[in-house]
Amino acid sequence: MFRGIDEVDWASLRHANGSAEDVPGLLRGLASADPAERQTALDGMYGALHHQGDVYDSTLACVPFLLALAAGEEVPDREDVVELLVSIGDTGGPRDDLAAGARTALRARAEAFVRLAGDADAGVRRAVPGALVRFLDQPARVLALLRERITVERDDRVLLALTESLGLFVQRYRPDGVAPAAEAVRLLTELSGPPYGPGLRLAALGQLAGCAPELLPADLVPTVVHLLRDRSGQRARAGRPYDGPGPDTLAGRLRRLRPSDEEGSRLLRTLHTALGGRVADRVALLCGQLTSPDPLDRCNGVWMSAALLREWRSGHAEPVTLIGTQLGASEGWLHDAAVAVLVELFALAAPAADHLHALVACRPELRVRHGERGAPTLGGPLKALARAGDARATPVLAEVLAGPVVPDDLGLVIPHLGRAALPLAPALRRRLARVPLDASDPHERAVPLLSALAALGDAESVPAVSRLLRGLPDGPRRRETVTEAAVRALGAFGGAAREAIPDLRGLLETDCAVAAADALWSVTGDADAVLPVLLRELTGRASSRRRRAAAVLGRLGPAARPALPGLRGMARSGDPWERVTAACAMWRAAGEPEQVLPVLRSAWADHPGTRRTVAGCVAVLGPAGAPLHDLLRAELASPRRHPTARGGYGIREDLELLRMCREALAGRGHP
Repeated sequence: MFRGIDEVDWASLRHANGSAEDVPGLLRGLASADPAERQTALDGMYGALHHQGDVYDSTLACVPFLLALAAGEEVPDREDVVELLVSIGDTGGPRDDLAAGARTALRARAEAFVRLAGDADAGVRRAVPGALVRFLDQPARVLALLRERITVERDDRVLLALTESLGLFVQRYRPDGVAPAAEAVRLLTELSGPPYGPGLRLAALGQLAGCAPELLPADLVPTVVHLLRDRSGQRARAGRPYDGPGPDTLAGRLRRLRPSDEEGSRLLRTLHTALGGRVADRVALLCGQLTSPDPLDRCNGVWMSAALLREWRSGHAEPVTLIGTQLGASEGWLHDAAVAVLVELFALAAPAADHLHALVACRPELRVRHGERGAPTLGGPLKALARAGDARATPVLAEVLAGPVVPDDLGLVIPHLGRAALPLAPALRRRLARVPLDASDPHERAVPLLSALAALGDAESVPAVSRLLRGLPDGPRRRETVTEAAVRALGAFGGAAREAIPDLRGLLETDCAVAAADALWSVTGDADAVLPVLLRELTGRASSRRRRAAAVLGRLGPAARPALPGLRGMARSGDPWERVTAACAMWRAAGEPEQVLPVLRSAWADHPGTRRTVAGCVAVLGPAGAPLHDLLRAELASPRRHPTARGGYGIREDLELLRMCREALAGRGHP
């Protein structure tokens, strides 16, 4: 199977880690009798030759040898090799010439997968259907092979793979009107009903939802919930409460401690994904999952609820309440899943607040999390309760603050409690005053406390804040982080921080100049003191500092008119963040809506991440922001959240955007 491998000039080929001269060893490792060596080789293939889905010239050179490995009956774990080949040739992957070459090579050798369709190894049979649909460009023949295998197959997992491949087949050929696609839809419809088992029916319904939703039953949700419970009952009767015990290894022991049902998760995840914006149906389905007698079904429901809530803005109350009920589960892994999801929901966790409060009240050991490594952190249930803005978290946090171990991140939840956290200010202030100036991690200790005191507007902490500004030794960037947090806190205290004016002035020639100017403006209202600094920073080399300078200039309002030429140039920048920040500053400084409205409208449409900046600008403008109110109303009416700069959907960022839109439309903007 490795004939000719040494004739390839691997050293001249490349992969993600550089030279591909190690590839022959990886290929031979895939055929090893040692399971650990095989796994290491497979990890190496994905990490180097197929890194993050990319295809390299060395990947293309591997295809013949991978096909030979897949065909070698003596090779263990051949299904892993087939899955790797499917991933390399996936039409949803990269579109460059090398990826296209890999797909062409696999299509030219598609008969190899036809021969494997009836392989004695069920794992191989499970991996092959996807390859047939992707690489065998004879739709009638592919459908005939899939139908034949469904007729003779007895392994449930292979049947599920065949069903999923039917859905892929329809998605590939139905848009082109290929005749066998209609037959594949008919076959999926047949598989979705009796006499087929619940798992297979769930798989068929998930595929129909994705490729032929018009053929779904009218009572889809009750049907799916009924099938899910039938499937769980069958699994329990068969003595398979979760995905197998696994070997007596660390991974196996961990699986037994935290069991899973990946097959069931995939079935329901496929259906949820296909239902997409049918939020009411998905919420009803989640409620069915979260009330299942089977804790594994409920655990899957917890994680799928998180996916729904991250993407859609409505329908959260009932699923979140049911997630809260899982906090009392006897299964620790189910409890942990519920906590992990609720922590990320912020204000959306409010329907589960009663359950969270009951938990932190009766189980004090959960208030602080002691990890095996690193400093203690705030326990998940208490963090979720505080992030939800529930005032009942305040006395519990007070107990933690008075205890022997106080997590450094406690201060980070204070802003979410608003004025309900005011009773904590004295303890937070005292703790800030005790932060060692020569500590190795002053940022980890001080920054959360500074953020908390700033959110509370605790002017009595000015001496403790000034102590940090004056006493921290010069050193690494961590000092700059603490300094900026301290400066922001002084700015939040406004005129009550006048005693810190000399400290702020002393920072106007440092890397913290913009933050110091911002705070000095808040404390003194003296534009002459800060304008030269901001004008200087507006023309600096660092984009982030230019943006921050423009934002502060916007706060100055008409006093920032001398900066208009620089702001106008910045509003033509290729960076959307620079354009938006500069346009907002121009509008607030000179009231030039005819110049800035096109910039803001364009950014709102093309760069959703800038919407909070635009909404904040509209809010502080009051009635003058009316020309953009239509955008804010449309945002509030939109059912879907926006992806963040990190690529996911940020609940906290989205809730803040919605709040800012409501405040702007209600005329409650803040300078």
